[in-house]
Amino acid sequence: MTTLVTGATGNTGRHVVAELLRRGERVRALTRDPVAARGRLPAGAEIAVGTHTAPGELGTALAGVERLHITVTAGLAEAGPELVRRAVDAGVHRITVVWGGGVGPVEQAVADSGVDWTRLEPQEFMSNTLTWADSIRKEGIVREPYDFPSALVHEGDIGEVAAIALLEDGHAGKAYNLTGPESLTSSERIAALSRVTGRDIVFERITHERAVERLTATGVSRVDAEYVVGWYAASDSASRTVDGTVERVTGHPARTFAQWLDEHADRF
Repeated sequence: MTTLVTGATGNTGRHVVAELLRRGERVRALTRDPVAARGRLPAGAEIAVGTHTAPGELGTALAGVERLHITVTAGLAEAGPELVRRAVDAGVHRITVVWGGGVGPVEQAVADSGVDWTRLEPQEFMSNTLTWADSIRKEGIVREPYDFPSALVHEGDIGEVAAIALLEDGHAGKAYNLTGPESLTSSERIAALSRVTGRDIVFERITHERAVERLTATGVSRVDAEYVVGWYAASDSASRTVDGTVERVTGHPARTFAQWLDEHADRF
């Protein structure tokens, strides 16, 4: 059977691709940039050109696909329900979806699809730490408005849970809250980065407004920027509370932030 992975070169999608391939499955990776994708994805992945925000153009990509992995990204709220409908019409009988932070139109369409589905609800990605890399390399400074605890989850664990839910029975209709094994503040993450890099890294507090402006300067809409920074300002208990779902589903403890740093230390 073939699994189509949307957002295949993204923070979580590439881990889904890698885990499915590791398990001997056929994987079709959807991407807008096939050249870049071949450099980022493991050998063995079939590359399909397209984007999940244009489901009307995915006839070839969906042909023969029986499982689908969706990552809810910007611009998918409008197109997502059509993507789900076309996938089911094409013969997809199992769907995993990485939520966009709530049960929106895509997540609801998946739940109403009539096929087996599993919703993955990861808390903050460990890879968000990479947004600090440039200022750490250049100045030895991390600038953030808040110093809150976060139960960061390794993207590899998200990929593994997705693969298991796609391949194994017993996960249909489940919503899985995914966290790492510890809750760390920004200061604690910075201290870990200092140990790994051997550098003194300073944490500099900035205003809420400056954090929003920093995001909008990268092309993020004002609404989305306010949402992201607002989430940090008033994170809920789920985002800072360790949950054992990763271990229950995969059979091994969730990967630690220290493990993630070992994999990415050279980027800082």
